[in-house]
Amino acid sequence: MKNTLLAIALTTGLAALPIASHAANSGFFINGNVGQSSIDKGGYNDDDTGYGANIGYRWAVAPNFLLGVEGGYVDLGSVSPRRGFGDLGKAELSGWTLGVNGHWNLTDNWYLSGRGGYFRGDVKGGYAVGPLAVRVDDNSNKWYAGAGFGYDFNNNVSVGLNYDYYKAEKSGLKLDSDLVSVSAEYRF
Repeated sequence: MKNTLLAIALTTGLAALPIASHAANSGFFINGNVGQSSIDKGGYNDDDTGYGANIGYRWAVAPNFLLGVEGGYVDLGSVSPRRGFGDLGKAELSGWTLGVNGHWNLTDNWYLSGRGGYFRGDVKGGYAVGPLAVRVDDNSNKWYAGAGFGYDFNNNVSVGLNYDYYKAEKSGLKLDSDLVSVSAEYRF
């Protein structure tokens, strides 16, 4: 379902490239988002509040399409273990991102966005090996990807709704996480 929604969003955005009239401006941006993160892997199935922030630069490659680079930080919160896995303790996932992003203007105000890249996650949690709980506190070098849509109030300010996926795994502990969030962006 998630892959289908992402494919529809990207296809719609690419199909609208030649018809949108909103002028794209190259430049620096900063954005932040907050929402609900969730982990449903191994001994964990819980939600928490997650947030992130990015800074980057986008280049106008068409009148209504910008392509850029971004770097940032994300904190996906702390989740409790499933019932029966109490010995695992809470799991936490946060980390740094470095990637690429796109901003497709569908109309003068509405847009689609996409992003993806490298995620260096700080993985903390545990997993069960028979009756024993193994604790992990290490770094994961995986990836992240996401898509969203939103509204440009003008050439500098926008708000959006996003879905992001963060892949995180280290020493047998998998903490792949989803984040559904509301974002705000300022472009210089």
